[in-house]
Amino acid sequence: MWNRLVSYISYLWNSYDKIPMLIELLLIGFIVYSVMKFLRGTGGAKLFKGIVFLILGVLGISLIKWSLNLDLERIGWLVKYFAVALLVVATVAFQQEIRRGLMRLGGTRLGHSAAPETVAAIEQIVDAVSAMSRSKIGALIALEREVGLADFMRTGTAVDSEVSADLLHTIFWPGTPLHDMGVVIREGRIASAGVQFPLAEHGEFDRTLGSRHRAAIGLSKETDAAIVVVSEETGQISLALHGKLARFLTIEQLRQQLLDLMLPSAPESGEKKDKSAKGEASESKSNPVTDETTPSKVQPRDEGV
Repeated sequence: MWNRLVSYISYLWNSYDKIPMLIELLLIGFIVYSVMKFLRGTGGAKLFKGIVFLILGVLGISLIKWSLNLDLERIGWLVKYFAVALLVVATVAFQQEIRRGLMRLGGTRLGHSAAPETVAAIEQIVDAVSAMSRSKIGALIALEREVGLADFMRTGTAVDSEVSADLLHTIFWPGTPLHDMGVVIREGRIASAGVQFPLAEHGEFDRTLGSRHRAAIGLSKETDAAIVVVSEETGQISLALHGKLARFLTIEQLRQQLLDLMLPSAPESGEKKDKSAKGEASESKSNPVTDETTPSKVQPRDEGV
């Protein structure tokens, strides 16, 4: 068996051009790595590992069959149709992940809002958050970045107004029709209010978190938006980004993180900023959740932190 295996590997090595073969292997490895990175920390990661384990098992059986020259008719039949069955199963099992990946790919926008408008909008947001935090008024504000939020904005009410602290304070004032939902900031303007964000699933985040925090985490898993949350119970300020929730932020910390994230043309920009923001989130009492999110028709008032 060992001699046949060595002979087969030698045959493969001598039958193909080395450079194209290495390029193909690198591409396959890169694709697998990208998929694992996209699914990391989610329920889909375990499912993907299970499928890889099945593939390796089938390859191992095929190798044993070939090396020992066994006539395993029924196993051979199963292996023959395994690829088709696996494709169907993967399509059904990963439908949410496939949808999310395509949404990110197709939702990427070119260009950024002008820096002065963005800075002014952030200052107004910070002023509003500061006032609402002191008054313990719950708020949920999403700042659109590269991935567009148009699909979510359809569930809300179009506003298209300049960002002002007074307007944000009014929108989230308890008892108003839009105060329980979210606000979307696009290109330095309030684009929509009363927007439903996808809720993170139960069981994989701190149970003390209320619906606003769950909605922030859920949206940050599906997009690259930066979502600001003010707790209605405690007035604490949080920032959700890439599925992580940085909690107990001060006003200055919030201002700096929003400036770093929303001003890619600044000296400390791009990947460095994202890593910095991610680091802040992970060092805080962050709560990673799965990619599986559940849209909610009504997001109740924040009952948690």
